[in-house]
Amino acid sequence: MAIKIAQRALVPPFIVMDVMREAAALEAAGRSIMHLEVGQPSTGIPAGAARAVARALENDPLGYTLAGGMPALRERIARHYRETSGIDVPAERIFVTIGSSGAFVLAFLAAFEAGDRVALAAPGYPAYRHTLTSLGIVPELIEVDAATRYQPTVDHLKKMSRQPEGLPDGLIVASPANPTGSVILPEAFRELAAFCDTNGVRLISDEIYHGITYGVEATSAAGVSENAIVVNSFSKYFSMTGWRLGWLVVPTDLLRPLECLAQNLFISPPAISQVGGIAVFDCRDELDANVARYARNREVLLRRLPESGFTRFAPADGAFYIYADISGFGEDAAVFCKRMLNEAGVATTPGIDFDPFHGHQFVRFSFARSTDDMEEACTRLAKWRA
Repeated sequence: MAIKIAQRALVPPFIVMDVMREAAALEAAGRSIMHLEVGQPSTGIPAGAARAVARALENDPLGYTLAGGMPALRERIARHYRETSGIDVPAERIFVTIGSSGAFVLAFLAAFEAGDRVALAAPGYPAYRHTLTSLGIVPELIEVDAATRYQPTVDHLKKMSRQPEGLPDGLIVASPANPTGSVILPEAFRELAAFCDTNGVRLISDEIYHGITYGVEATSAAGVSENAIVVNSFSKYFSMTGWRLGWLVVPTDLLRPLECLAQNLFISPPAISQVGGIAVFDCRDELDANVARYARNREVLLRRLPESGFTRFAPADGAFYIYADISGFGEDAAVFCKRMLNEAGVATTPGIDFDPFHGHQFVRFSFARSTDDMEEACTRLAKWRA
């Protein structure tokens, strides 16, 4: 007799990871591959943070920490908000997590019951809806497009309020967003947060790409709503992907529930990663140099992708992605990306990973690697498409 597998485990794959696997297989066979598929900085932990970690390895037992993280790290994150945004967030409202992925699990469990409805944009980060589904929470996708800069708006929510189900229990926003890179402009963000507060919708703001913007301002929900849950991470701007460290800013009434959940699910975030996290805030010169490189890479792609017929992009306001419309190419994005990888040696991600409605018409390019890689990728694509 077959032994069952829980339905919650049968979520779709994160397709970009499948693309990474295929690209790695080609590299193992001797092919040269330009990696524009994964949203991961090519740089590692900054030197100053690495030195702090090395000292801790020699002198610190590095045992369990408090479930919500080291007090010194929570204080340093609070100071970061004051220094960069002028927002006064008490350290007590900051909860350190095992990456933003662990933060989302804790936030969803603390804020929503099984059967609750949570709205989110499509295109959007696929793990939102897959994690919600695995927890028994119902994701409700909002189809967004260029008309709203690929972001949900108050008008979208008002439209939902007129449906029989009414307003959702929660709304996830990401600004800058993955895969589009688009930012919710400050006034629109404040309007969205105010609508959620007034109507009892829990706003969850994914801010993991804060610090990586190009001439626009990314608004933090921490400064516009005391009811919102902010998710952030050390993976993107801070270049610490493999260290699996993130944080939440949460309303005070959720702190004890989060603590109890974290104690039971995770015990605590990794101590060694928290040591690096405290030190990395003092490495701004190195981190900002990374952002300057991303800006150069962005300019390379925006200038050179049209050579290969890519001419329609979402607003690449931040993060390190360009989301390109390939509907004029007459080919499904998954097939197109597979051919691009095998024939041109350029790995990208098909939009279906991010948008079940229209993703077959889009491709995401990541420009997190070196500028030379971006130039070479564009040269290969131009020859391939010639």
